[in-house]
Amino acid sequence: MEAAGSLGPGEPQPPSTAEGAAPMKRSGGETASEAKSVGFVLVHAGAGYHSESKAKEYKQVCKKACQKAIEKLQAGVLAVDVVTAALIELEDSPFTNAGMGSNLNLSGDIECDASTMDGKSLNFGAVGALRGVKNPILVANKLLSEAQKGKLSAGRIPPCFLVGEGAYKWAVDHGIVPYPPDMMATKFSLSAFRKNRRKLELAEKVETEMIQTKKRREVSENTNDTASLDTVGAVVVDHEGNVAAAVSSGGLAMKHPGRVGQAAVYGCGCWAENTSGPNVYSTAVSTSGCGEHLVRTMLARECSVALQAEDAHQALLETMQKKFIRSPFLAHEDSVLGGVIVLRCCKCSLESESSINTQPLLVEFLWSHTTESMCVGYMSTQDGKAKTHISRLPPGAVAGQSLAIEGGVCRLRSPMT
Repeated sequence: MEAAGSLGPGEPQPPSTAEGAAPMKRSGGETASEAKSVGFVLVHAGAGYHSESKAKEYKQVCKKACQKAIEKLQAGVLAVDVVTAALIELEDSPFTNAGMGSNLNLSGDIECDASTMDGKSLNFGAVGALRGVKNPILVANKLLSEAQKGKLSAGRIPPCFLVGEGAYKWAVDHGIVPYPPDMMATKFSLSAFRKNRRKLELAEKVETEMIQTKKRREVSENTNDTASLDTVGAVVVDHEGNVAAAVSSGGLAMKHPGRVGQAAVYGCGCWAENTSGPNVYSTAVSTSGCGEHLVRTMLARECSVALQAEDAHQALLETMQKKFIRSPFLAHEDSVLGGVIVLRCCKCSLESESSINTQPLLVEFLWSHTTESMCVGYMSTQDGKAKTHISRLPPGAVAGQSLAIEGGVCRLRSPMT
């Protein structure tokens, strides 16, 4: 994998990484025909700030998520369930803001958002402001799968998006094991909550003393710094060429109870769509960052549409610049914070491979962010181990006004039939 570099919003782009990077290689001399199934996974542990002191932990959780996904792919599991398995690994880590150990809200509670989308059926499942469930992505996945069964009694349409107490009751009724809400917090998340509460109390004191508006805003903004924007997500392509995407988040630190971020909102947190009609490529996207910025720009859907262009790198670069950093919907924002992971794939047509069953699956994958950093991991079924990376803005770049973009490409050869 070659890096495409870090860019400011007005700088020219280098040649597309996806076009120039070398294919991933299978370890140990194994041939493509020996694999039971093929596939690829790209995960992220959030766009925000990842300290060097915890770099090893962030990379490790991405590695574990990739390995779990590859185990499922090699067993022939379809993309929509593989992406859920990857998210469970990410949610269970105490270092991520998803599931266990998520940010606490103003009331000292953990409320989680999550969603998933299946590129084959185009079905979507999501939960928002969910309490008392260790792995919110399981509920989102269950909503998606239940909707595929068709209408409920009396012709009722099955739900695809539930929030709060209703989401919790539905989850328990459908076999999701509840988890004590007071056990969802970790030492790390409780420490962060106490720190943020002190900042908030200081901000409120400043307001009562009627200090100038600019100062109030600066103190308030510091409460939700980029360290708190670490939503997790994954995108997957399976042996059939199906794609799927998922995202999960505990939301902004000190958020208002009941607040729902982009991780639960259709077209904003994730998107997946198989090749069909005019779409040459199957695409999958997962986002991270400030939920309000991502909701107002519908960034996941925008990226998916852009990836149908000839040059994926250029298309993503322009989308991040024009549809996010310089979006008219965020015109009054001084700092636009977010990140995405994307993949697109199609069958390669080679002269020596006339059968559709033997044509390689070309997978192009990219990530981009306007935050200080973004931790990613990726792996194919042809790899011996996962690759992990913490992407960072270049020295001197201003978070929320500049962006970094990197990526690569691999060819997945289908097993001989």
